[in-house]
Amino acid sequence: MAFQDFLDNLKQKAGELKNEVLKFKNKDFLNAAVSGSVLISMADGHISADEKQKMLRFIEHYEALSVFSSKEIIDSFQNLLAQIEFDKDLGEAKAYELIRKMKGKDEAARLIMRLAIAIGGADGNFDDNEKRVARRIAMELNLNPAEFEL
Repeated sequence: MAFQDFLDNLKQKAGELKNEVLKFKNKDFLNAAVSGSVLISMADGHISADEKQKMLRFIEHYEALSVFSSKEIIDSFQNLLAQIEFDKDLGEAKAYELIRKMKGKDEAARLIMRLAIAIGGADGNFDDNEKRVARRIAMELNLNPAEFEL
């Protein structure tokens, strides 16, 4: 029975290692998705609870990011939000830099756009400020804003 325990332990360790590798691989996407979420959420001057919840639910249910805990997602969101609140220009520059890491990765870029648009409309109003930010996100991702009716 000791050998079976050894095999079970080995499988568990392999699974943990795979999750760690997946976290590393998807960290750029997580950061870009969170950056887009923060930027679009702040476009109208305040971040609603609906916007935060929509972003969290989306990322939790996106399979490629399921390796991240809710705490990691929230921490990433709050960290970037704090940077923007501390120095708006530098914080926004950092957010757009993180978004640009998905440039050329069309599937990921389109997913980030859909998330940003969904969050922008989470409060029932996708206003001109949110549309302006969404257009900029699209351009940073090298996507045509018209493709998203922006």
